[in-house]
Amino acid sequence: MENRKSHWENVFSTKGEKEVSWYQQKPETSLQFFTENNIPKDAKIIEVGGGDSYLIDNLLDLGYTDVTILDISKNAIARLKKRLGAKANKVKFIISDVLEFSPKEKYDVWHDRASFHFLTSIEDIQKYKSLVSNSLNENGLLFLGTFSENGPLKCSGLEITQYSESKIQSVFGNDFSVENCFSEDHQTPFDTVQNFIFCSLKKK
Repeated sequence: MENRKSHWENVFSTKGEKEVSWYQQKPETSLQFFTENNIPKDAKIIEVGGGDSYLIDNLLDLGYTDVTILDISKNAIARLKKRLGAKANKVKFIISDVLEFSPKEKYDVWHDRASFHFLTSIEDIQKYKSLVSNSLNENGLLFLGTFSENGPLKCSGLEITQYSESKIQSVFGNDFSVENCFSEDHQTPFDTVQNFIFCSLKKK
């Protein structure tokens, strides 16, 4: 865990937001998930690995009132708080490795774009799945974005795990029903393309 934390603290202290591949000014795909599923404005939402994401800005602008951001990096959280300014008072911030996270409440939506695929051991993947399942309310929704089998093999210098719909089904299928999956190209700030798979899953 300490090595992971050191890695991400270094990333967020040395690189600007447009110097990382996951940068998105407006996360249209994630916002579409909230629209299509009619997520209530008072839903309890957690974004995992969301330190540099603009999803939070957009959710606040849309009127969402119960949003939590979890990130392993205190530098990422500090950067996000600075960007949000006074709006930061409307957000709950948690600095933690997701695998060390002990939720104090349950959520209606667990959002993870480009964090889960950094887990590469079977043990860590299963621990994550159990955490999500135990952290969501009945019929809670998981929106997961990972590199597809046509995507990169590494990100930020780290090995990742690629996914297909069937592989996501094999990990989460006992506790979740897979509602929708699709692939999508992400254009990075470096004019390269990364193929993602996005899946919406509902807790059984």
